[in-house]
Amino acid sequence: MSSESWSDRLFGGFRKTSERLTENLAGIVSKARLDDAQLDEIEDALILSDLGPRAAARIRERLSGERFERGVDEAAIREAVADEIAAILRPVAKPLEVVAFPRPQVILVIGVNGSGKTTTIAKLAHLFQEQDYGVMLAAGDTFRAAAIGQLTVWAERLGVPIVRGPEGGDPASVVFDGVRLATQQGIDALIVDTAGRLQNKRELMEELAKIRRVLGRLNPEAPHDVVLVLDATNGQNALQQIETFRDVAGVTGLIMTKLDGTARGGVLVAAAEQYGLPIHAIGVGEKIDDLRPFDPDLVARVIAGVA
Repeated sequence: MSSESWSDRLFGGFRKTSERLTENLAGIVSKARLDDAQLDEIEDALILSDLGPRAAARIRERLSGERFERGVDEAAIREAVADEIAAILRPVAKPLEVVAFPRPQVILVIGVNGSGKTTTIAKLAHLFQEQDYGVMLAAGDTFRAAAIGQLTVWAERLGVPIVRGPEGGDPASVVFDGVRLATQQGIDALIVDTAGRLQNKRELMEELAKIRRVLGRLNPEAPHDVVLVLDATNGQNALQQIETFRDVAGVTGLIMTKLDGTARGGVLVAAAEQYGLPIHAIGVGEKIDDLRPFDPDLVARVIAGVA
């Protein structure tokens, strides 16, 4: 895929966020500095664009201290906003790298049902395959036959092995078998699907704790990553999911999906500013190569409408 078509898709994904910001910035013209009323307007526009109050306050602070040599216009404000968004996003942009020794790197993938978790696992596997890593999948979401079936279809399509158990079986035993087989076969990355039930946090906590115990017996370093998949269309709800899953599951990083059809892409910035968790990748479509490592500068410019 050409990088051009990827950035085009990214533009499409963030267009609604960018347009919402544009509407609210239109007509702001000033001399060398913005006054308080204008700064209030911009801060409100950023909050309305789902960047969240903390990021909006930080950007406002940056703008209030900015001296615009050529006078203030929409383009100058956008540039300054893009710079500050990039400053928020750069520290959290960390690709998911396969570095575990001994192999395999065990990646638990969590997220509520409907977040695009299973498809994201397939896309992640494809991303690793492109880097010449050997990948295995484990169907640890044993409570939904559909999840096991869907992951199996993806494994066949990608040509990667999959470990699965009976519907309603013990997820920890599936994970145990996965690590054992992946170790025997010299697999680089084992990607584990897990149940997405948030309704009963206690059950989910106990299940994940059991998976961790079992993994610890096989490899004290595992799981190496606990990746939360978030649906960007959920806006502020996505932030609540980070809060909950971080406490329940010890999340180590995020993947944001469904950025292709939402006006709420700004939630990416809110998540970065509020939680500081690594953002490994973003997804802007259904195709297998629609997941890419997160480029903070490009995303900042697209959100601010200057790319």
